[in-house]
Formats: sequence, structure tokens, C-alpha cells
Amino acid sequence: MAADDRGDFTGRWEHEKTHLRKAFFRLDIAAFLICALVGLDTLGTVAAKGPQGLVWLLFLAVFFFLPYGLLAAELGSSFPFEGGPYVWTKLAFGRFAAGVNQVLYWLSNPVWLGGTLTIVAVTTWEKFFFALPGGWKYAGGAVFVWIGALAVLLAFRVGKWLPTIGAVARIVLIGAFLVSVVVYGAEHGVHLRGADLKPTYIGFVGLVPVLVFNYVGFELPSTAAEEMTDPHRDVPAAIARSGVLAVVLYGAPILGTLLVLPHAAIGSLGGFVDACKAVFTVYGGHVAADGSVTLTGAGSVMGEIAALGLIIGVLTSGITWSMGGDRAQAVACADGAGPAFLGRFSARFGTPVRVNILSSVVSTVVMAAAFLLSKGDAQKYFSAVLGLAISTTFISYLLAFPSLYVLRRRLPDVERPYRAPAAGLVAALPTVFVVFTLVQLVWPGLGVGWFGTSGDPAGSLPEGFAHDRLGYVVSQLVPLALCVGLGVLFYVLGTPTRRARRSAAEPGPSPAGDAPADR
Repeated sequence: MAADDRGDFTGRWEHEKTHLRKAFFRLDIAAFLICALVGLDTLGTVAAKGPQGLVWLLFLAVFFFLPYGLLAAELGSSFPFEGGPYVWTKLAFGRFAAGVNQVLYWLSNPVWLGGTLTIVAVTTWEKFFFALPGGWKYAGGAVFVWIGALAVLLAFRVGKWLPTIGAVARIVLIGAFLVSVVVYGAEHGVHLRGADLKPTYIGFVGLVPVLVFNYVGFELPSTAAEEMTDPHRDVPAAIARSGVLAVVLYGAPILGTLLVLPHAAIGSLGGFVDACKAVFTVYGGHVAADGSVTLTGAGSVMGEIAALGLIIGVLTSGITWSMGGDRAQAVACADGAGPAFLGRFSARFGTPVRVNILSSVVSTVVMAAAFLLSKGDAQKYFSAVLGLAISTTFISYLLAFPSLYVLRRRLPDVERPYRAPAAGLVAALPTVFVVFTLVQLVWPGLGVGWFGTSGDPAGSLPEGFAHDRLGYVVSQLVPLALCVGLGVLFYVLGTPTRRARRSAAEPGPSPAGDAPADR
């Protein structure tokens, strides 16, 4: 390997890694992946686009999800270093690119947690329990965020059970929903017709960002690779099993929602919640002529249990991504790609407590700012923050995905317990979809009406931004520019760590077995 900074790690990280403990087993990894991959917050968004969402979900399962899983299986088993995608990107493209990339990957989670997950949790609570007026909405959001924060601070051998609980909650919730759909459909009939499944380009551009976002997370367990007992074997096995289950857990509730609710009645924010309320009327309650639902008796009890399950589901999604993203960011900071203050792991818990707290502060600020700026328009808040969470995540994948092909050429002698077939194609396919997704996020509807396709590009604007393309574009580009700027700032603040590394002149470990000099 060339003598540059791609393979070495600073002495600071060599010290911090002594706080890690191996307590991450194959079953834990699979549950971690289910929590990371199966996000309940976007089920309504997909269902709101109509039955063709099922077609595009299966299409992307083959052409995005499958190659992405193959890619993550090879990188995770061949380069099992704490920090996962940060390390892969650094080995392929260098510390600066990886450091800026990592800040985007990390920031996407507190934006997502403080944004879409919080609004889904608050909306679900209000639909099944009681409204949160005025400042109580902020208080409810803050409680949601900081419960997640405290959970992430736990030692990994304890905290890893939360994704397991979340995975079980998803399976139970979706299972109960599907059983109820069958009973409801037998009594009231269904709304889905075969002709409605016909795919269109306008449906594709509207669905791809959300569907691809639903399908990311395979790399997340690898952020704790040095806490795994056998990453060489467990990573590929867990990816294979959880990948199949994730497709089923996405497709089934979307299909159920489309069966029981008329297309016009499905909202992107509350579609799945509304479907749950409707089908639970089979246990007690009724659906009025105007579509409003009243639950009584056992139906009310079932609804409240499902609501709590949904809130637990979205909370454990945020916790799982925080566990991974915060670890990778702390590794980057300890490695000189960020301020050393944030590159510390607790000797007691083995967790990056400082990054965990900072993430929760960012989530709280996002939650409060979004509630304030949206002036109570929850749908507008949901659309803007979901788009930003997706775009920050996906920009980081522009380097992480090609790392597979680059590392095959740069480090051909590294032992690879699992080798993805056709590495160039496997790396290219998900990268192409990521680029397309980013374009559609910044300028929704691009290409609609071109080359004889039908539709109006303005119709692709997210709910809450009708006839306000400029407002939506600004809501995406300004925060993205700030995130990139923060990544550069973090790298500058890591200068003392890199300088100390050079002064010590002590070569760090390298996956290639050499000791390249730092930049």
C-alpha cells in the first residue's frame, strides 16, 4: 500500500479501544440490523404513493438492496474495525474525505431522531391517547429524545438488548396488524385492485428516496466491529437473514394499509397509524362515513398497545442508529479527523459518552426548531426533516459504496472471508441509486414530463410544500452546506491529534500489515 494516511490509526485511538468489550454476537447483530433497516416512520409515506409502491419496493430489493447487502458483507467481514464505514472510506480515499463524510453520516441520525421519529411518536401518542397542547408538545418531544439518549449511554453489553426489544416489537406489531387486516378485509372488503399496481415514472421519482432510505443500514453493526465476537463469519450471515426479513416487514404493512384504506385517505405522516386504527375496529369500534375512526372496548385496548409498540419501534430505530453513528464519529475524532475531545470512550461503559450527549443536544435543537418554524404544520415539518435526514445519510454513501471496488484494487492481499461477486457492478448499482435519490431530494420531480412521460414536476414536491419549490430547496441545501462546513471544521480541529501523531513518529497498525506515514 502506498505510503499515505489511509491505513494508519493514531495512538489516541489505540488507547480508546482498550475500553471496548466483546459482547456482540450473531443474534445481536441480526436484531441490530432489523432495528436499523425496518423503520416504521416511513410506512405511511410509501403507502400514500399508492399500490405501485409495492412494485418499486420489490424492484429496489433486487437492484439496490441485494448488491448493497453483498457490498456490506464483504467490507464488514474483511475490514472488521470499530468505526465501520469511516474506516472503509479512509482506507479507500484518505482521512480528510472520510472525516467530512463521517460527519454527514453521524449528523443524519440526530436530525432524523429529533425530526421524523419525534413527530411520528408525538402524532401516534395524540391519535391514541390525548393531545399535547402548546408547550407540552415540546416537552413530549424532549422526553422522547432524552430517553433515547440515556439508553445509548448504557454499556453495549446492556444497550444491545434495546435493538432486540425493538426487533421483537416490530414483528409483534406488524403480525397483529396483518391478522387484523385479514379479519377486517373479510368483513368490509378491500380497496386494492390489480390495475393500481401499474408502475409509473412519476411514482418512481416520488418513491425512490424513501424506499432507498428504508433499505439502508447494513453497515451499521460494523461500527461496533471490534465489539463483535466473530465478525468474519457473523456479519455476512446476519446480513443475509435480516435482509430477507426486512423486505417482508416492509412490504406486508404497506400492503395491509393499501388493502384497508382508500388511497385518498392515506397520509404520509399517519397512514400506517390510521390503518391500525381502522382494522382494530374489528375488536370494538366503528369507521364513520367521513372516515373517522372510533375505537371502543377491546379495540381501544388493542389500539393503545399498538401505539405503544409503534412508539417503541421508532425509538429503538433512533437508539440503534445512534449507537452506530456515534461510535463511528468518536473513532474518527480519536483518529484525528475531528476534535480529540469527542474521541473518548468511557472506561466504565465502553461508549462514546461525549458524542452521545452532543447528538442528543442536536436532536433536541432540531425538534424545537422544527416545531417552531413549522408553526404547528406537522406534515411540513415531517417532509422537510425527512428529506434532510435522507440527503445527509446518502451523501456519505457516495464514498462508502465505491470503497468496495477501490479496496479490491488497493488492498488485494487482505484476507476476505466473503467476496462479493462482480465487485464493480455491486458497488456501482447502489451508488447510482444514491445519486438519483440525492437529485430527487434537492429538486423533486426532475425528469417528470420529459421524453413523453406524464405528470407535472410540481406534483412531486413533498406534502406541505405545494407550490413552494424554493422554500423546499432552501430547506435542504442550506442545512446540507452547514453540515459539510461542520465536517471541514471538525477536520481542522483534529489537527493537534494528527500533529501529535507525527511528532511521536510511532507507526500505527495497518490492515495491510505495513505502517504508512501520516499525512
